[in-house]
Amino acid sequence: MILRRCAGGIVFYANKVLIVKNDKGEWTIPKGKISDNDIASEVATQKIKEEVEVDAKVVDMAGDTMYEFYSRSRQQKVCNAIMWYIMESDNTEYSINDESIAEAGFFKVKDALDMLAHNKEKSLVEISYKKFKDLKKNSIDN
Repeated sequence: MILRRCAGGIVFYANKVLIVKNDKGEWTIPKGKISDNDIASEVATQKIKEEVEVDAKVVDMAGDTMYEFYSRSRQQKVCNAIMWYIMESDNTEYSINDESIAEAGFFKVKDALDMLAHNKEKSLVEISYKKFKDLKKNSIDN
């Protein structure tokens, strides 16, 4: 089995979250592979910038997930271990720069939860949004 380390970002703008539709037609959260000496948070930021031209900054750690799948191209199982970051954008502008992304956009969190293909990602967005709102509230209170 191949183990791939990845990093991704749950990017919020107010009550909206960035999601992308992959080449399989599934709505998902943007992520990318971590190479040998890369820093996970920088990979998450860089992948989002490269794939959809969104400038986002990391505001906190969201957590991590793991899942396995069979790769037809590699003819073996792959395990993706993903570090997730809560991120914030200053606006909702984006431009798709990656041929593996069919669509993208900032959607209201409740709508994005209905659109996301995987339950782990739905849970991750829900938990991250609560944390994001708390972080924003606390920064205003202080």
